[in-house]
Amino acid sequence: MASTHHVPIEEHPDLMELRAQDDRVAATPRAQAIEALALITGLYLAASPWIVGFNGFTTLAVTNLIAGIAYMLLLGGLGTSYERTHSMAWAAAVIGIWTCVAPWAVAGDVAHTRSITSNIITGAIATLLALAAASAARDRTDYSRRATGPAAQDRTMPGNL
Repeated sequence: MASTHHVPIEEHPDLMELRAQDDRVAATPRAQAIEALALITGLYLAASPWIVGFNGFTTLAVTNLIAGIAYMLLLGGLGTSYERTHSMAWAAAVIGIWTCVAPWAVAGDVAHTRSITSNIITGAIATLLALAAASAARDRTDYSRRATGPAAQDRTMPGNL
């Protein structure tokens, strides 16, 4: 009787190749720029009530603090969890949109020129960065499908070059 040796799933060649490809894509200048700008944007959003001077408006200050931290957590870890970036990027885009409407949506009279200007600019930048991250993740999955699909296998068959 022949014995079979089962390789753990973590060591499966296809899974290892996908992880290596994720590492290569996450190391691109585009991915690194998106991650760095997302961290800066999230940090600014969290600290904006104290930077711009509307920290007296407690509901908006707390909202921006929570949204900024959540945004940093979603897109700041772009390089370490690239395979989940697509869904995280869409959640970050929602945070960016929320940031734009928050001065009018939260309780209290917080819609003042400083808070509105800061939130709209920061929210627009956050949304654009999130869409760029979603685009990068989509490009990666499209490339992965093209590189491993039936057409790619036909190109590598002898006589089909």
